[in-house]
Amino acid sequence: MNWLTDFPTLGREDLRDFRMAIDRGFKDFTRSYGDNIESFFDPLLYFLIWLEKLLLATPWPVFILAVCGLAWIASRSKSIVIGSAVSFFLIGFLGMWEDTMSTVSIIMVCTIVCIGLGLPIGILMSRSDRTQAVITPVLDVMQTIPSFVYLIPVVMLLGIGKVPGLISVVIYAIPPMIRLTNLGIRLVDREVLEAADAFGASAWQKLIGVQIPLALPNIFAGVNQTIMMSLAMVVIASMIGVTGLGQPVLRAISNQYLAMGLLNGLALVALAIIFDRISQSYGKRLQSHRTGGHDE
Repeated sequence: MNWLTDFPTLGREDLRDFRMAIDRGFKDFTRSYGDNIESFFDPLLYFLIWLEKLLLATPWPVFILAVCGLAWIASRSKSIVIGSAVSFFLIGFLGMWEDTMSTVSIIMVCTIVCIGLGLPIGILMSRSDRTQAVITPVLDVMQTIPSFVYLIPVVMLLGIGKVPGLISVVIYAIPPMIRLTNLGIRLVDREVLEAADAFGASAWQKLIGVQIPLALPNIFAGVNQTIMMSLAMVVIASMIGVTGLGQPVLRAISNQYLAMGLLNGLALVALAIIFDRISQSYGKRLQSHRTGGHDE
């Protein structure tokens, strides 16, 4: 019966050996393929740097007018347009313009990447129950695992910088895009699909001409959630070198700078509200057109 008393010790030793084997394997993989993986993401890094420089070089009145125009096109709401203009004016007036542009650039790139990856994955899930059964647990893990956990392998593989932060934000923010794309396409009325079949539409024509247009309200809800989750990840991503509003917040926490933390935190809140109102309003307008409603 000695094995019963020795079991905890044996278990710890086996677990230690298992952990050491994983660490050695990952280190060997990093040494062998780390440079190749890093070079694979170079185009994404160049695009992010180019966009950040473009936003920083854009005069603030031009940027604010562009945001107001986008807000008006999406929402047709004067209050959202005025709120967006006032928020960005105050951000610039309080000296947070450069950090805000850095944050906006990484949110835009993350959203583009999430749409580019999430939309086709969501479409694949909607067309196959087996694919949905395989991908859904992966999404569950991505949404429930603490963000610091997957920062570790990303940093070990790619080091500190913009790309590791970008990848971490994408991992955190992409699940809603995939889920809501899948849901939106699956909710398309079967009678509409039967009518498309009656007109001889191919599977591709049904997808492009019927399913995706009718699923757009759900897809834009996914875009909205992706943007919100990207903003929520900005402060954590600043720990691995992502520039923007997250770094002053992190510095304020470390040095107990209350004013700096509050101002930059409020700037993040303002961005979140602006992006949320614009994307939600556009989604509601799409839903209104789908149901035959009219803009007021």
